Amino acid sequence: MQLGRVIGTLVPAIITPGLEGVPLLWVQPLTPDGEAKGLPFVCADGTRMAGPGETITWEASREAALCLEPSFVPVDHAVTGLVDDCHLEDGV
Repeated sequence: MQLGRVIGTLVPAIITPGLEGVPLLWVQPLTPDGEAKGLPFVCADGTRMAGPGETITWEASREAALCLEPSFVPVDHAVTGLVDDCHLEDGV
């Protein structure tokens, strides 16, 4: 499970079978302390509730394909949850 922030939404010109009604989000990956890490990417929103500015958790690869219904749809990244709060302990 990774952290990310939704920085935008996408509208596909063609919808792949199995992804009908699944929002596509532009996500910036984050470090545990909330700093930007790496390049943004497209993420299928398995929760169907995330929006711009929200902190989310996401999975990649095979785990992403299993997060959506039906499973094994052709995605590389998928939102798995919304983050309400994040607390880091010193020295962890």
